[in-house]
Amino acid sequence: MKFSRRNFVAAAGMGLAASESEASAQGPVAAAPSVSSDIKHRRVTANGISLHIAEQGTGPLVLLCHGFPESWYSWRNQFAPIANAGFHVVAPDMRGYGQTEVPPEIASYSIMHLVGDMVGLVAALGQKQAIIVGHDWGATVAWHAALLRPDVFPAVASMSVPFRQRGPAPPLRILREAGLYTHYWLYYQDVGPADTEYDRDPRATLRRRLYTGSGDAPRDRPSTHILQPGKGALDNTLDPEHLPSWLTEADLDYMAADLRRTGFRGGLNWYRNIDRNWELLAPWAGAVIRQRALFIAGTEDLVITGPTGKAPLAAMTTTVPNLERKLLIEGAGHYIMQERPQQVNAALIKFLHAPAVP
Repeated sequence: MKFSRRNFVAAAGMGLAASESEASAQGPVAAAPSVSSDIKHRRVTANGISLHIAEQGTGPLVLLCHGFPESWYSWRNQFAPIANAGFHVVAPDMRGYGQTEVPPEIASYSIMHLVGDMVGLVAALGQKQAIIVGHDWGATVAWHAALLRPDVFPAVASMSVPFRQRGPAPPLRILREAGLYTHYWLYYQDVGPADTEYDRDPRATLRRRLYTGSGDAPRDRPSTHILQPGKGALDNTLDPEHLPSWLTEADLDYMAADLRRTGFRGGLNWYRNIDRNWELLAPWAGAVIRQRALFIAGTEDLVITGPTGKAPLAAMTTTVPNLERKLLIEGAGHYIMQERPQQVNAALIKFLHAPAVP
């Protein structure tokens, strides 16, 4: 079967959406700027790996799953409001990131491993259920945690990345047959080029990616999804003269320190399982998510304004039939919970307090 660019738009499918390794953090967790001392840190074992978690509050469990290439710190503005609303907020460094273990094998980063980590984390915290919240790749984990384990995750909130049902063919094959050979998913597949480019200066990588993906960047910014032939991913990003108001130099220092220690390879390995995820999810082809759900994104987020995002965004009325709200925040970009924390927090807390689907 051949796929045109139009086929790809409609059928991109599921792409996105043991012992401690040498890259795993040892010793105490570094102090984070811009956060309350009420946020506590510890390590737990879940699904066979050591996870670093940040947590605050007591009450029903809420898991916050970050995306690429971030950490628990991306949720720094959500802890106190959600905890004060009566919940136990837990944000792990996801597999391959921050202070969490970084397994060396690419195959250890499949969607089954990532969902398994969250299922294991709920159990490790002594709970049977949690409301799961995700952003970017963390949104893909949250959607599939809800799809695969509705008994554990009775409600799901996701940001930036809509739920995508499994497509008709492996996503990378669809990209190639649509002629999208410079799509960033394909650039990330070979171990080496993207790893080296991003690892060269983690702070600059974060600064450029966070700014370019945000609503603060110019509207005519280059696409970060389709790269220039022969160029790297950062060649399609902008380096700001001044950081946006929601990001400080201290924030960048903290996040870059984690990435200097672990490198970007763990996060990139999530992308290297895109086609494998498609294979693993065959039994759930055509399945819908029936739990209560919330979706939040910025109107300037390239994920939903680009060709791979519009169709699944529109389709969520049927693929997520109990979607209670689709909140699109005007002028915001990809890093929605950092760019617009007050609006995101208000929407999340309202959702968390709503009654369960009968």
